[in-house]
Amino acid sequence: MAYPAKLLAPGESIVYELKPHWRGLIVPFIAFILEVFILTLLLVRFSDSAVVRWIVLVAFVFFVVLWSLVPFLRWLTTQYVFTDRRIITRSGLLTKQGRDMPLAKTNNVSFSQGLLGRMLNFGNLDIDSANADGSLIIRDVPDVENIQRDVYRLQEEDDARRRRGGS
Repeated sequence: MAYPAKLLAPGESIVYELKPHWRGLIVPFIAFILEVFILTLLLVRFSDSAVVRWIVLVAFVFFVVLWSLVPFLRWLTTQYVFTDRRIITRSGLLTKQGRDMPLAKTNNVSFSQGLLGRMLNFGNLDIDSANADGSLIIRDVPDVENIQRDVYRLQEEDDARRRRGGS
């Protein structure tokens, strides 16, 4: 799902358009496999009772939606967009949440990676702002070290552009 170009300012261009790291899909995938296994086991066990089979199927659908489909849709509808002028986060299934942070207001950009993050190359990006809103923490950013380095570069380029009086 690409970020709509109509939401960009004139002359603004997208540098990175990311989703959270794919490791966020591991637990929902494992849950789905377990749910299918348990469903099969219960359907074989209660093959003679139609009422119990319907109860098992309804429970299966409920748990698939709760533990597999909802986390997948959350992952699918989350976007991290880095343009040459701002940082944009969008997320939400039924309701949309978003936050934009101008690069001009960015004071500090840091990242953190745990052991798993170092092995799979993802981490959290913490962006401090001069705004009253405070910092922006973006979780599960793929290739977080390069993103952090490029945010600094984009900030410097944006600062130079504004000093020149460019649009």
